[in-house]
Amino acid sequence: MRIDEILKKKRTLSFEVFPPKKNEADRSKIFATIDELKTLSPDFISVTYGAGGSNARNAAEIAGYIKRAGVEPLAHITGGPSSPEDIDRVAGELEALGVENVLALRGDRPADYDAEYCKYFAHATDLMDYLRRGHDFTLGAACYPEGHTECETLYADLVSMKKKQDSGASFFITQLFYDNSYYYRLVSEARRAGVTVPIIPGIMPLVNPKNIARIKSMCGSTIPLDFRNMIEIYSSTPSVMEEIGLNCAVYQIIDLVAKGAPGVHIYTMNNARTAIEIYSRLKKVFGGLFGA
Repeated sequence: MRIDEILKKKRTLSFEVFPPKKNEADRSKIFATIDELKTLSPDFISVTYGAGGSNARNAAEIAGYIKRAGVEPLAHITGGPSSPEDIDRVAGELEALGVENVLALRGDRPADYDAEYCKYFAHATDLMDYLRRGHDFTLGAACYPEGHTECETLYADLVSMKKKQDSGASFFITQLFYDNSYYYRLVSEARRAGVTVPIIPGIMPLVNPKNIARIKSMCGSTIPLDFRNMIEIYSSTPSVMEEIGLNCAVYQIIDLVAKGAPGVHIYTMNNARTAIEIYSRLKKVFGGLFGA
């Protein structure tokens, strides 16, 4: 089922996984993770394309596995390092697997990527326009509650959001954030800019303090002061840090749902146990709101 149609009927719960390395043990592990996530009755599971467009074939295989598991896959396609022939090949593989939903991204250039980047698809909108001409996908796009790191202002980023909608985006998923006020500001200003489609908040539970530097370099997300203070005190106690990260993620989601978010997208880092724990706590609050 197409995600835009699901969003018309209900608030969605979704997860994100990423392709493993090429060995058989990693493949088996990601399939087991998907099987565990399926028990939470998600509306869709997204699978990333891999840094610099790598692991595209693995990503298609995983999307097909998600589809066969009875869950709608949302396959990422990254335009930056790809040629039109690359896009057609991946899109054709996804179509053959029955995948109907694509998150169209330009993609950020990896630090170790030496070849020319964005030769054909300088922007996500270029990729979206290309996909619409030759393929039949429901398109989603990314957005950034604190503004994209390459945009000088949030309002320049809002112009980009509107262009993505005009190029066919029927929903957005945000980059991760830890302060909900940035999401509410984004939604309010996006509506003023003419963006009318659903904007799904993306949540990454911060259960490991080692991920802080990566998060800051990846998207510059602000970590609230009280959260930072707890991290500083308990960073050397993994069990406490895990509890803090889970509780903060659950609080974020409860607040987002209370204030009308159209869904919640959880970046799992391929950790089904974290997703299951968050789900069990949410179910105590919302009952069957997020599925079985």
